[in-house]
Amino acid sequence: MAIRFRAPQLSPLRLGLIAAMACSVAAGTAFAEAGDPGVRPESSITPPDAPAKLPRVSRSYNIDFLFEALKAAPDEESAKAVEGRIWALWLASGSDTTDLLMTRAKTAMDSKDYDLAIRLLDAVITVNPDYAEGWNRRATVYFLKKDYGRSIADIRQVLAREPRHFGALTGLGTMLQEVGDEKRALEAFRRALAVNPRLQKVPDLIKSLTEKVDGRDI
Repeated sequence: MAIRFRAPQLSPLRLGLIAAMACSVAAGTAFAEAGDPGVRPESSITPPDAPAKLPRVSRSYNIDFLFEALKAAPDEESAKAVEGRIWALWLASGSDTTDLLMTRAKTAMDSKDYDLAIRLLDAVITVNPDYAEGWNRRATVYFLKKDYGRSIADIRQVLAREPRHFGALTGLGTMLQEVGDEKRALEAFRRALAVNPRLQKVPDLIKSLTEKVDGRDI
């Protein structure tokens, strides 16, 4: 069943406060931006991942407010700062065991030891099944292995826990596009852009897919 997003009705004052907060976050938070993944030869884009360095945040941060701030961010720098805080909240597991397993899984991924990464992430999901980022990280590994069936199954678990996960939605759109399901790929990309208007390359993909899908007897 498709998950629908309804944009909140915000007053001009509320929008102004959100934009100001986004600028404040950008000014006060330093982290390394994730590198541009570029265009895959056989595909559109790789799913966005967390920046290499993240700001320190506590679970007291209101993630709903951060998503509002992301939409209202006046420039790229402000948006990236807010996005970094969202990733930091997603990655905060609250468990030392989970954090250790996630760190080791990331090291295995960086070394392209995908089988080891999957075993470690299996353990993450076993000990902390409600932790959406464990499912998302394993989905990414399956994506890199081109095991799209398992990757999509894990993405469904991510979205059941965090429907606004723009990384998972972008990965879903990419895989659906690769297998030729352009209509559902377009839906996934639109959902991703609805929650994060600053996603790189996604607007161009939406435009291209819209031109292909429109006019078809679907």
